[in-house]
Amino acid sequence: MVIKILNALIAIIGGIGGAMIIFWILNKLAESLKGKWEDRVKPWMFAGPAILAIGVYLIYPAIVTIQYSFANDQTTAYVGVQNYVDLLTDSTFLQALFNNVLWIIIVPAATVVLGLGVAVLADRLNPGGEKFSKTLIFLPMAISMVGASVIWKTTVFDYQPAGTPQTGLWNAILGLFDKGPLSWLQTDTLHLNSLLLMLILVWSQVGYAMVLLSAAIKGVPEDTVEAGRIDGAGERRIFFSIIVPQIWGTIVTVFITVLIGVMKVFDIVYVLTNGQFNTDVIGRRFYDELFTFRNNGYASTIVVILLVAVIPVLVYQVRHFRAEEAAR
Repeated sequence: MVIKILNALIAIIGGIGGAMIIFWILNKLAESLKGKWEDRVKPWMFAGPAILAIGVYLIYPAIVTIQYSFANDQTTAYVGVQNYVDLLTDSTFLQALFNNVLWIIIVPAATVVLGLGVAVLADRLNPGGEKFSKTLIFLPMAISMVGASVIWKTTVFDYQPAGTPQTGLWNAILGLFDKGPLSWLQTDTLHLNSLLLMLILVWSQVGYAMVLLSAAIKGVPEDTVEAGRIDGAGERRIFFSIIVPQIWGTIVTVFITVLIGVMKVFDIVYVLTNGQFNTDVIGRRFYDELFTFRNNGYASTIVVILLVAVIPVLVYQVRHFRAEEAAR
């Protein structure tokens, strides 16, 4: 344990110290230039290491992954688009893709709506109540997805055979009404088990949405709200016609941030069902292909499909950010 702590300290000190030394040297080199060259070169001196890191750790791996998606399982020969054909005609992969679509449709919208509702209600409390309620709702953000999954499994979804004491909350409630226990995570009728998995992610992300949306609501000029009240608008009309339009940029940002996280969902499904009972998603399928079946071609193809799906969202986010900056 002591050695691990020392290694961690050395890594932190070495990383921070190394970065400081590099930027100090680059700054001195830029200052040694004469005339306008110092101003021309200095920005690139500081941005250069970051650009290099993005190229080495992001762009290069992305290019190699695209290349591998056209190769066989051992990456020893190219197979054209066969990996794409195999996956897009595989019913299990299409089911995983459909489940991802459900996650994308439900989770970001539910998170934003609940976060907005909590932000509005919490802001109406006294200062002490507001701080307490926001702290309580934000707490799940500090828990890892694996930890959150275990908490929900053991305290809420847990199932014991009929006739034995039920330790899960929901089955204990069913027992009060003389109803039999239900294996919640194995019930895929109307995708019930997938919806329950989504509930965990919504629970963990509502605090994040609440914090940003609450800050945005507090930034709405009070005189615009008062003007609405003077004109006779009710609280609902004020909220939807005055407050929401002014915080729309924050709503979109929160929605897209949660959406990108949802597209990469893996750990909740892996921990609770491992993709069984019709709950699989492409993030978990990627793990299976790469680490269980050792199929580099399929794994790379799944990553490329996910990358292509994320690109439009990123483009929209960048364009939305630029539009907001231009409007200021």
